[in-house]
Amino acid sequence: MDETAQQERLRNLPSVDKVLSDLKIASLLEKVPRQIVLNTIRDYLENLRSQIVGGSDKEFDIESLAKTIEQHKRLSLRRAINGIGVVLHTGLGRAPLSKTAQAALIEVSENFSNLAIDLENGRRAERYFHVENLLRDITGAESALVVNNNAAATMLILNTLAENREVVISRGQLVEIGGAFRMPDVMKRSNAIMKEVGTTNRTHLRDYAAAINEKTGLIIRVHMSNYRIIGFTKEVSLEDLVALGRKHNIPVVDDLGSGAFIDLSKFGLPKEPMVQESIGAGADIICFSGDKLIGGPQCGIIVGKKQYIDAMKKNPLTRALRCGKLTYTALEATLRLFLDEEKLLKGHALLRILLKPINQMEKEAKSLYKKSQVLFGDEVQMTIKDSLSEIGGGSLATESMPTKVLAIKPKKISVEALAKKMRLYDPPVFGRIENDEYLLDFRTIRSDEIATIANALKSSLS
Repeated sequence: MDETAQQERLRNLPSVDKVLSDLKIASLLEKVPRQIVLNTIRDYLENLRSQIVGGSDKEFDIESLAKTIEQHKRLSLRRAINGIGVVLHTGLGRAPLSKTAQAALIEVSENFSNLAIDLENGRRAERYFHVENLLRDITGAESALVVNNNAAATMLILNTLAENREVVISRGQLVEIGGAFRMPDVMKRSNAIMKEVGTTNRTHLRDYAAAINEKTGLIIRVHMSNYRIIGFTKEVSLEDLVALGRKHNIPVVDDLGSGAFIDLSKFGLPKEPMVQESIGAGADIICFSGDKLIGGPQCGIIVGKKQYIDAMKKNPLTRALRCGKLTYTALEATLRLFLDEEKLLKGHALLRILLKPINQMEKEAKSLYKKSQVLFGDEVQMTIKDSLSEIGGGSLATESMPTKVLAIKPKKISVEALAKKMRLYDPPVFGRIENDEYLLDFRTIRSDEIATIANALKSSLS
């Protein structure tokens, strides 16, 4: 393209005001904030100018621009359907909340609340009281504190109790979790000094004992929640670490990562360390996540000896890491379920997924299969198969659960294209790809989502 033609094309591009006056764009102003519409138009025109200058023959397309604007009708963070089969999927928001937690959130979010006020005397109070007694009742701990995630909990513990002091930890527990969160880096940021002992696969009590000196501030055990070391291994029990800590008057921290309040093994699930067991073993401080096996909102929960929790509450870092009213509301409603096992099994959203019967999954898979057969006939190959789901989210990393999946193999588009179209549907539907098939896992799909998935498939495959 010669320079004259290029300049002519640039001059013929419409102004922002002219684009805004087009009926297709003007009608979107009722659904999309005006500033977003303006910014999208400007970005589109600027990008088109750059392409023309670069030699592209692309033309102005009002239909394409309208579709781009229309994508902003919904909030960026929205409901999604989890057909991947990973129950605690970090990207999909981890644990869904119970109906009681949802109702509590609506009530508190629509109104003012007593977040930090004592109703008895009308004076300002610490916000911890909303959940502290519940956590004490459930775990048997003396005191409790909640911050915005378990990484924050670990940071606060280390900074409060071991700033400029050594923290003894096994080399086999120097974990890295999602998002490049590494225990050595947290130690450094907290101003604690890491003291590694043992080897990757074997650490003995004598290794811990040899590392203790006048600079030692803490002994920490970190649960390997997202991986396992098997074979020729050795690790020291929490009881032995507690005995060693008491001998030298050094607090012992148990970082459980996920943590659990009930014994999952009695329901046929793999066992995960329980917080109550750590309390019973004598750990001084225990920390764990609120949005994994606890099934609540994202937060980091710290329980343990009152003297240490009180020290953390006074740390200025606590204000930077504290949670707001919505977290406390959802967490309190979730914790109350654990006081009554019958209500827990009926109302806890995560446990209902983990304990979902295989015959129910098969029934739901057949329902979607029949709906899809009516729509697509022989154009799509579909099969109901046995498969495995994961708990995920750094919980029971090596364990899986039986499930039923609907395996879909489209004939006109690739499975990758189908997966993308399903993600771009409203609401987004997420599945997984295995052996060139698109799988929808009914461990994590609810029965009331089947009709929506059928419509998403219709839109994606038409």
